[in-house]
Amino acid sequence: MWRFSIVGIVLVLLLSGWDFSKHSIPLNEILSGGPPKDGIPALNAPKFISAKTASKSFLKNSDRVLGLFINGKAKAYPVNILNWHEVVNDEISGKPVLVSYCPLCGTGMMFSVGRGPNRKTFGVSGLLYQSDMLLYDKATNSLWSQIKSEAVAGTLTGQKLTLLASTHTSWQDWKGRHPGTMVLSPDTGYPRDYTRNPYAGYKDSPALFFPVKRKSNVHSPKETVMGVVVDGVSKAYAFGELGKTTGVVKDKIGKQDVTVFYDLKNQFATVRDSEGRVLPSVTGFWFAWYAFHPDTLVFTKNKN
Repeated sequence: MWRFSIVGIVLVLLLSGWDFSKHSIPLNEILSGGPPKDGIPALNAPKFISAKTASKSFLKNSDRVLGLFINGKAKAYPVNILNWHEVVNDEISGKPVLVSYCPLCGTGMMFSVGRGPNRKTFGVSGLLYQSDMLLYDKATNSLWSQIKSEAVAGTLTGQKLTLLASTHTSWQDWKGRHPGTMVLSPDTGYPRDYTRNPYAGYKDSPALFFPVKRKSNVHSPKETVMGVVVDGVSKAYAFGELGKTTGVVKDKIGKQDVTVFYDLKNQFATVRDSEGRVLPSVTGFWFAWYAFHPDTLVFTKNKN
C-alpha cells in the first residue's frame, strides 16, 4: 500500500491545475487512476431517447441502469454508457443534477447541485481516493469525493453535496415501472463502443486495482451492498443476506424505523422510513462502503 501511496502523491503533485493548500484528506492517499484530467469525458449536453427506441436499438432487459424519478419525470442512465464517462451533468423536471458512477466501486450516486449562479458542473479528475473517483467542479477546480459526497481539496473543502434517492436496477425493471422514462442516448459525440465493458471481469475478482486504507472480511470485497446513513448512523445490507429474506426487512437504524425492500430478480434494494418515504442510499461494492464507513452496522439474517 505504501508503495502505491508514495507513487500517488508524487503523481498528484506533478499534475497541474489542482490546489492542495486546503484539504481534508491525506494527500498521500490521493492516487492517479491513469487517465489525466478530463481523460474520461463527462457528458455536459446529454441526449435522450424513448424507452421503446432504447430497447430496440441498444438496451437489453438485463442491462443495468441508474434511474431517477422526480416530480413525475423519469430518466434512466445505462451503466454501459456511464462506464465510459462516469459523470453526466443534467437536469430533470427543471432540477439540475449530477449523475456519477465509479466503475471501481460499483457506486452510482446522484446529487442535487444547486440552481442559477449556485449551480455546479463537474468533470472527472482522473484521481482516486480509497479507490473511489474524485470529481472536480469546473468553477474552482476543487476535488470532490463521490462516496464522501463532499469537497476534499481546494477552496470548497468541506462543502457537501445533497444525495438524491436514485435507483440501481435492471432495464427491464425500470422501464416496467416507468414506461415513459427517457434514456441517456449512446449518441454522446464520443467514439466509444458502449457494447463493450472496459472493466470486464473486475466485479468477479476479489482483487482491487488500487489500495484502500481499511478492509473488512465480513463480506467478500465485491459483494454488492446497499448502504444507508440515517442521523449519522450507517448500515450495510448485503444482497447475499437480503436474498435469504422474504424481500421485506423491518429494521431500525439509530432511532429510526426503516423498511428495506429487496428484489432478487432485478438485484435492486431500496429503503423507506416510517412514513414510507424513500431514503437516499448507495448501492456498490462492500469494500468501498467499508472504506468510507468503517463503523458501519451490518445486517445479517435473523440478527439485525
